[in-house]
Amino acid sequence: MKELLLIAIGSAVVNNVVLSQFLGLCPFLGVSKKVETAGGMGVAVIFVITIASFVTALINKFILVPADLTYLQTIVFILVIAALVQFVEMFLKKSMPSLYEALGVYLPLITTNCAVLGVALTNVQKAYNILTSVVNGIGISVGFTIAICILAGIREKMEFNDVPESFQGMPIVLVTAGLMSIAFFGFSGVI
Repeated sequence: MKELLLIAIGSAVVNNVVLSQFLGLCPFLGVSKKVETAGGMGVAVIFVITIASFVTALINKFILVPADLTYLQTIVFILVIAALVQFVEMFLKKSMPSLYEALGVYLPLITTNCAVLGVALTNVQKAYNILTSVVNGIGISVGFTIAICILAGIREKMEFNDVPESFQGMPIVLVTAGLMSIAFFGFSGVI
């Protein structure tokens, strides 16, 4: 239990997928204009990464490894992730149309979000079992959600600040993300 907790906290804070590994930057920078949409994207990513971690661990353990088809991992994992994102997209379109519209093009981009594929491949690379893979997926997706919500909160506050003209728009967002990354690196000695 202690090991699982360390993996979850380490994945969420110390080895944050966005701020330490620089995976998933497209939705991180694109959807972080408002906290509500950032939170919605975070929940969608939590769902997709958690389920993808579980399903890819099952497929890898019970199909790919016994059949000696491990060279197909990346292709199979991409197909699983694409199917899950389609499910999330259909669910949001039916149940939460306002969030679906707010996420816009970034929702289908979860399919190509390298953070989702990175989690599945990291779980295989570190030889995690199914439970550990799911815990790692939850930790990484919660870390993504924390990072995107913090950046969205900062971006909402920056709208009321006097930013120099050359830094307005994406430059100040990138500087802010870099400073957040430096702050998160401060956690590297904790675990």
